[in-house]
Amino acid sequence: MAELAGAFGVPHTPLLWRLMAEEPPPDLRVVADEFARFRALIEEAGPDVIVFVASDHFHQYSHRNMATFAVGKADVIAGTYPNEEASFGLPRIQVPGHPGIARAILGRETLGGRFDFAFSDEPRLDHAYVVPLLYLVPDLSIPVVPIHTNTNAPPLPTARRFTELGVYLREAIEAWPSSERVLVLGTGHLAYELGGPRQFSGESTDPDFDRSAVGWIRDGALTEAVEGCTFDRLLAAGNLSFQFLNFLTLAALSGTRATTAEGVGCRFGNEPFFSWDTP
Repeated sequence: MAELAGAFGVPHTPLLWRLMAEEPPPDLRVVADEFARFRALIEEAGPDVIVFVASDHFHQYSHRNMATFAVGKADVIAGTYPNEEASFGLPRIQVPGHPGIARAILGRETLGGRFDFAFSDEPRLDHAYVVPLLYLVPDLSIPVVPIHTNTNAPPLPTARRFTELGVYLREAIEAWPSSERVLVLGTGHLAYELGGPRQFSGESTDPDFDRSAVGWIRDGALTEAVEGCTFDRLLAAGNLSFQFLNFLTLAALSGTRATTAEGVGCRFGNEPFFSWDTP
């Protein structure tokens, strides 16, 4: 059976790539250091494949065609998009996929277990995937299975549904008949607003939410997290704060307190860094 090699949650703010291309400015130094530390942890974990939980930013999916949960299954997966090249300086990339474990998660003949996933045989990764991969697996050598979650276009899955996804992913990975080591990576935000009056204010849009969110992850307090992550509460924290729900998937998959739980302060607010040593 496949072995879980750990779980890690990181930010994906696309402007980080351009701003930290050479010497990071002082307020981003700690963000760069955390990415470097997590890169070393992932190298030490030695994964054979990465299952990557993230949310597309209206590139592959749109308001008129939005999958709630979708599995990307392809031999080779491309990223990014022309607007992200122009705006953020992100390079176009290709990463190997892993159709075998993608089908194990999705289901081969019938949809697996408790989740009726959508799927794509032509997934394309935007900055939510590309930025973490460039920092954590810079040679892009580890196969990736993208798990898309809808955190952008209501109606959204509930916080409880994200925790159920984590439990399901663990079961599917551990039931997969392989000796490969599978690392689960996720990305999202704490309190974060894009395009509104609180955008890039130099501080968190909701410090109280950030403290609660980091505490839930640190303590493995999933019941409190589910109760605290209502639609209205997340929206009040900022219009992209819904992406915090991806981290609840990792917490539920791990089933334990986090080893690392931080909101690293910088010009973009508090950037999340979470890790779990899955038994």
